[in-house]
Amino acid sequence: MNTLTFIPVGGLANRMRAMASAVTLAEASRCALEFVWFQDWALHAPFCSIFETPEGLRLREATLADTLTLDRPRRRNLGLPRLWQRLRFDACLYEQAVTPLQQGGFDFRRWAEEGGRRYMASYSAFFPYDEALLGALFVPVAEVRREIELRQERFAPETVGVHIRRTDHAASIAKSPTGLFFEALDRDLERNPALGIFLATDSEEVKQEMRRRYGSRVLTAEAGADRSSAAGIRDGVADMFTLARTQRIYGSFQSSFSEMASQIGGVPLRVLARD
Repeated sequence: MNTLTFIPVGGLANRMRAMASAVTLAEASRCALEFVWFQDWALHAPFCSIFETPEGLRLREATLADTLTLDRPRRRNLGLPRLWQRLRFDACLYEQAVTPLQQGGFDFRRWAEEGGRRYMASYSAFFPYDEALLGALFVPVAEVRREIELRQERFAPETVGVHIRRTDHAASIAKSPTGLFFEALDRDLERNPALGIFLATDSEEVKQEMRRRYGSRVLTAEAGADRSSAAGIRDGVADMFTLARTQRIYGSFQSSFSEMASQIGGVPLRVLARD
């Protein structure tokens, strides 16, 4: 049987959409699929610490041996895994190539069906998937589910979700200034003065700005965003799945987090960005 070894790359939402693509590709091409989960600066938490492992899904945490052989070739490892991968696999696709190939109309299904042992690393939605698949693949652990329920219990009858990305995302900072969110929320409040606001952000400054402007109607995580710990990543999962339970989401430019929350909940997403 053809095999596909898949390495999810990037932050939380990037990995989720890439995994959904990989599962759908494997089913379409009848490949035996295995995920190898690496921790790094973008997501420093084991899969099992944030999500339940779905029955039948082959997923394992990367070992030291995997770091030497299955990690993506890059500067930090001097590209050494590539040497082993050339011997082990019949074909490899790395994350830098996936999006350009997709934009050029590359046939990923044909690539997978050509046979043998395949290796792929990606952070993108390179293959179309049914958004309903996300609910089956990604079930937060019990601790996170309880937090999501507690947050939803504090929702107003109409609650809008807001995701404002800051810190290391220069494009989002430039294209989606906080003022655009103020304008959208002010219009909503003119229509419904009882509106609730759930805010997900990686900026403590944004939290304070929103609270000064909208007071107690703003519901947000008390802890600061932290991708360097499992607890911080669990808070991020809680934010994403809480956004997914709002009536609609105002999202940031080029934010896969906003998009993933919208897909999980099947709720409308409006990206607020300057032209």
